[in-house]
Amino acid sequence: MSLPLGVILAGGQATRMGGGDKGLRQVAGRPLLDHVIVRLAPQVGGIALNANGNPSRFAEYRLPVIADSLPDWPGPLAGVLAGMDWAAKQGADSVVSVAADTPFFPHDLVAQLQAAAGPSGLALAATREGGKLWRQPTFGLWPVALRDDLRAALIGGLRKVVLWTDQHGAGTAEFGTDPFDPFFNINTPEDIAVAEQIAGQA
Repeated sequence: MSLPLGVILAGGQATRMGGGDKGLRQVAGRPLLDHVIVRLAPQVGGIALNANGNPSRFAEYRLPVIADSLPDWPGPLAGVLAGMDWAAKQGADSVVSVAADTPFFPHDLVAQLQAAAGPSGLALAATREGGKLWRQPTFGLWPVALRDDLRAALIGGLRKVVLWTDQHGAGTAEFGTDPFDPFFNINTPEDIAVAEQIAGQA
Protein backbone atom coordinates (compact mmCIF):
# COMPACT_ATOMS: atom_id res chain seq x y z
CA MET A 1 0.00 0.00 0.00
CA SER A 2 1.43 3.37 -1.00
CA LEU A 3 2.17 6.01 1.58
CA PRO A 4 -0.30 8.89 1.83
CA LEU A 5 0.88 12.46 2.17
CA GLY A 6 0.78 14.12 5.57
CA VAL A 7 -0.59 17.48 6.72
CA ILE A 8 0.19 19.01 10.11
CA LEU A 9 -2.73 21.08 11.35
CA ALA A 10 -1.30 24.24 12.87
CA GLY A 11 -4.04 26.70 11.99
CA GLY A 12 -5.59 27.10 15.45
CA GLN A 13 -5.56 30.39 17.32
CA ALA A 14 -4.07 28.98 20.57
CA THR A 15 -6.24 31.21 22.73
CA ARG A 16 -5.60 29.20 25.91
CA MET A 17 -1.86 29.58 25.36
CA GLY A 18 -2.14 33.33 25.02
CA GLY A 19 -2.11 33.27 21.22
CA GLY A 20 0.67 32.60 18.75
CA ASP A 21 1.79 29.29 17.29
CA LYS A 22 1.59 26.37 19.68
CA GLY A 23 3.74 24.37 17.31
CA LEU A 24 6.68 26.66 18.04
CA ARG A 25 6.46 26.22 21.84
CA GLN A 26 9.33 24.21 23.31
CA VAL A 27 9.01 20.75 24.83
CA ALA A 28 12.11 18.79 25.85
CA GLY A 29 14.33 21.42 24.27
CA ARG A 30 12.69 21.38 20.84
CA PRO A 31 9.65 23.04 19.27
CA LEU A 32 6.52 20.90 19.21
CA LEU A 33 6.66 20.93 15.42
CA ASP A 34 10.05 19.20 15.53
CA HIS A 35 8.58 16.34 17.54
CA VAL A 36 5.59 16.06 15.21
CA ILE A 37 7.68 16.07 12.03
CA VAL A 38 10.08 13.41 13.36
CA ARG A 39 7.13 11.11 14.10
CA LEU A 40 5.24 11.77 10.90
CA ALA A 41 7.99 11.85 8.28
CA PRO A 42 8.72 8.07 8.18
CA GLN A 43 5.01 7.31 7.85
CA VAL A 44 4.12 9.48 4.84
CA GLY A 45 5.35 10.35 1.37
CA GLY A 46 5.66 14.08 2.04
CA ILE A 47 4.52 16.73 4.52
CA ALA A 48 2.77 20.09 4.32
CA LEU A 49 1.98 22.48 7.14
CA ASN A 50 -1.51 23.93 7.38
CA ALA A 51 -1.22 27.40 8.93
CA ASN A 52 -2.72 30.81 8.36
CA GLY A 53 -0.96 34.16 8.32
CA ASN A 54 2.60 34.87 7.26
CA PRO A 55 4.23 31.56 6.26
CA SER A 56 7.75 32.92 6.74
CA ARG A 57 7.65 32.10 10.46
CA PHE A 58 7.95 28.44 9.47
CA ALA A 59 10.69 29.01 6.87
CA GLU A 60 13.28 26.93 8.73
CA TYR A 61 11.18 23.80 8.20
CA ARG A 62 11.30 24.09 4.41
CA LEU A 63 7.84 22.59 4.09
CA PRO A 64 4.94 23.77 1.94
CA VAL A 65 2.71 26.01 4.07
CA ILE A 66 -0.94 25.83 3.02
CA ALA A 67 -3.59 28.15 4.42
CA ASP A 68 -7.27 27.42 4.99
CA SER A 69 -9.23 27.99 1.79
CA LEU A 70 -12.31 29.10 3.75
CA PRO A 71 -12.54 32.30 5.86
CA ASP A 72 -13.39 32.93 9.52
CA TRP A 73 -11.54 30.07 11.22
CA PRO A 74 -14.05 27.28 10.48
CA GLY A 75 -12.04 24.79 12.53
CA PRO A 76 -9.83 21.77 11.91
CA LEU A 77 -11.88 20.46 8.99
CA ALA A 78 -10.80 23.52 7.00
CA GLY A 79 -7.20 22.45 7.53
CA VAL A 80 -8.06 18.92 6.51
CA LEU A 81 -9.67 20.28 3.35
CA ALA A 82 -6.58 22.36 2.59
CA GLY A 83 -4.50 19.20 2.99
CA MET A 84 -6.81 17.21 0.71
CA ASP A 85 -6.60 19.89 -1.98
CA TRP A 86 -2.81 20.00 -1.69
CA ALA A 87 -2.56 16.21 -1.87
CA ALA A 88 -4.79 16.14 -4.94
CA LYS A 89 -2.44 18.55 -6.70
CA GLN A 90 0.45 16.18 -5.90
CA GLY A 91 -1.45 13.29 -7.48
CA ALA A 92 -1.96 11.54 -4.13
CA ASP A 93 -5.05 9.52 -3.31
CA SER A 94 -5.16 10.39 0.37
CA VAL A 95 -3.73 12.54 3.12
CA VAL A 96 -3.22 11.87 6.82
CA SER A 97 -3.79 14.74 9.26
CA VAL A 98 -2.05 15.20 12.59
CA ALA A 99 -2.20 18.08 15.07
CA ALA A 100 0.76 20.36 15.69
CA ASP A 101 0.07 20.40 19.45
CA THR A 102 0.06 16.60 19.87
CA PRO A 103 3.70 15.45 19.77
CA PHE A 104 3.43 11.84 20.98
CA PHE A 105 1.05 10.24 18.47
CA PRO A 106 1.76 6.60 17.53
CA HIS A 107 4.66 5.60 15.31
CA ASP A 108 2.26 3.27 13.47
CA LEU A 109 -0.54 5.82 13.13
CA VAL A 110 -0.70 5.71 9.34
CA ALA A 111 -0.52 1.93 9.04
CA GLN A 112 -3.31 1.51 11.57
CA LEU A 113 -5.48 4.14 9.91
CA GLN A 114 -5.04 2.46 6.55
CA ALA A 115 -5.92 -0.94 8.04
CA ALA A 116 -9.07 0.49 9.65
CA ALA A 117 -10.33 2.55 6.71
CA GLY A 118 -14.00 2.24 5.84
CA PRO A 119 -15.35 1.65 2.33
CA SER A 120 -14.88 5.31 1.42
CA GLY A 121 -11.24 5.24 2.55
CA LEU A 122 -11.87 7.37 5.64
CA ALA A 123 -10.56 6.51 9.10
CA LEU A 124 -10.17 8.33 12.42
CA ALA A 125 -7.86 7.48 15.30
CA ALA A 126 -9.39 6.77 18.71
CA THR A 127 -8.60 5.75 22.28
CA ARG A 128 -10.78 4.08 24.91
CA GLU A 129 -11.20 5.27 28.48
CA GLY A 130 -13.61 3.74 30.99
CA GLY A 131 -15.23 1.74 28.23
CA LYS A 132 -15.96 4.88 26.19
CA LEU A 133 -14.43 5.35 22.75
CA TRP A 134 -12.89 8.77 22.21
CA ARG A 135 -12.34 9.59 18.58
CA GLN A 136 -9.48 11.92 17.67
CA PRO A 137 -10.91 14.03 14.84
CA THR A 138 -7.65 15.78 13.96
CA PHE A 139 -5.93 12.43 13.37
CA GLY A 140 -7.43 10.85 10.30
CA LEU A 141 -6.97 9.34 6.87
CA TRP A 142 -8.80 11.39 4.26
CA PRO A 143 -9.35 10.30 0.63
CA VAL A 144 -8.95 13.28 -1.69
CA ALA A 145 -11.92 12.07 -3.75
CA LEU A 146 -14.19 13.39 -0.97
CA ARG A 147 -12.75 16.89 -0.86
CA ASP A 148 -15.57 18.57 -2.82
CA ASP A 149 -18.13 16.91 -0.56
CA LEU A 150 -16.27 18.22 2.49
CA ARG A 151 -15.99 21.70 0.97
CA ALA A 152 -19.74 21.81 0.38
CA ALA A 153 -20.41 20.64 3.95
CA LEU A 154 -18.16 23.33 5.42
CA ILE A 155 -19.71 26.05 3.28
CA GLY A 156 -23.07 24.77 4.49
CA GLY A 157 -22.01 25.37 8.11
CA LEU A 158 -20.77 21.95 9.25
CA ARG A 159 -18.09 22.21 11.94
CA LYS A 160 -18.16 18.92 13.86
CA VAL A 161 -15.75 16.47 12.26
CA VAL A 162 -17.47 13.25 13.27
CA LEU A 163 -20.81 14.32 11.84
CA TRP A 164 -19.23 14.39 8.41
CA THR A 165 -17.05 11.30 8.82
CA ASP A 166 -20.02 9.28 10.11
CA GLN A 167 -21.93 10.19 6.96
CA HIS A 168 -19.18 8.52 4.96
CA GLY A 169 -18.75 5.40 7.08
CA ALA A 170 -15.32 6.21 8.47
CA GLY A 171 -13.44 3.38 10.11
CA THR A 172 -11.85 3.67 13.55
CA ALA A 173 -8.25 2.82 14.45
CA GLU A 174 -8.12 2.29 18.21
CA PHE A 175 -4.88 2.90 20.11
CA GLY A 176 -3.93 2.07 23.69
CA THR A 177 -3.16 4.63 26.38
CA ASP A 178 -0.48 2.78 28.35
CA PRO A 179 1.94 4.15 29.52
CA PHE A 180 0.54 7.49 28.27
CA ASP A 181 -2.20 8.83 26.04
CA PRO A 182 -0.56 9.12 22.60
CA PHE A 183 -3.00 11.89 21.70
CA PHE A 184 -2.26 14.10 24.70
CA ASN A 185 -2.42 17.60 23.31
CA ILE A 186 -1.02 20.82 24.66
CA ASN A 187 -3.60 23.54 25.25
CA THR A 188 -2.28 25.44 28.26
CA PRO A 189 1.10 26.39 29.71
CA GLU A 190 0.50 23.76 32.41
CA ASP A 191 0.21 21.07 29.73
CA ILE A 192 3.80 21.75 28.70
CA ALA A 193 4.98 20.49 32.09
CA VAL A 194 2.98 17.28 31.56
CA ALA A 195 4.42 16.93 28.07
CA GLU A 196 7.94 17.24 29.46
CA GLN A 197 7.25 14.20 31.65
CA ILE A 198 5.76 12.19 28.76
CA ALA A 199 8.70 13.05 26.54
CA GLY A 200 10.89 10.92 28.75
CA GLN A 201 8.75 7.86 27.97
CA ALA A 202 7.80 8.49 24.35
